[in-house]
Amino acid sequence: MNRFFIMRLIVKKGTIMNIVFITQDEPFYLGSAIEYLMVRMHKDVCVSGCVLLPPSPSGRRQSFFTKAWETYRIFGANFFVHYTYRFILSKIRTCKRVTSVLAKYHIPILFLKENINNPNSLAAIKQLSPDLLVSIQGNQIFKDALIKIAAKGCLNLHSAILPKYRGLMPTFWALKNGEKETGVSVFYVDEGIDTGPIIVQRKVPIKKRNLDWLIKETKQIGMDAILEAIRLIFNGDVRLLPNPRNEGNYFGFPKREM
Repeated sequence: MNRFFIMRLIVKKGTIMNIVFITQDEPFYLGSAIEYLMVRMHKDVCVSGCVLLPPSPSGRRQSFFTKAWETYRIFGANFFVHYTYRFILSKIRTCKRVTSVLAKYHIPILFLKENINNPNSLAAIKQLSPDLLVSIQGNQIFKDALIKIAAKGCLNLHSAILPKYRGLMPTFWALKNGEKETGVSVFYVDEGIDTGPIIVQRKVPIKKRNLDWLIKETKQIGMDAILEAIRLIFNGDVRLLPNPRNEGNYFGFPKREM
């Protein structure tokens, strides 16, 4: 226990299904999305903890200044100024931060010093006794020992229609490639990247909407999809959709020219 820090470790007893979230401390969209999720969470479900990972938009651990420079270099001045302003607002209006929302709903926060697959990290997560793990923008690859901690499995929300758009920033890639629609997929995590069988999938028309609007929309629809997946698992009524590994493409963090 001395290798990590647990904040507000309050675990409710006597509930039917115990869930542990895995997410990151992303300052722009996730706080509002998680609040939307918690307001609608089934009364017989307990969220007994949240593994909170450092924010990592490119999938790599970087210093604050490295992230800022990479954002400016790739997306340009207008994008950088817009999100810098929103980042500063998030520091002032802390009620919308992920940590504040978790505290509001008395969800213990687990900060890990090692990778999530490290034995010390696994031991900490096991102590929360999850029936189900739910990853929302989790930014580390999950290995088998982690996936098998919860008896009912590990879910992940992906903001795209699988199997076509695996990987990072799928909403960006759908816009760049001129798609008419994007969407969300909630699937069981396996040791691949966005390759597990799909439980719930929803489509979102793109029309003339911009990236910011689509991220907000897919986050909210994604929360609804998570709630539906939890309900299906809770009722033992899951009917899986295929997610063939040999179909679709993996997309990485975009480069400036893209």
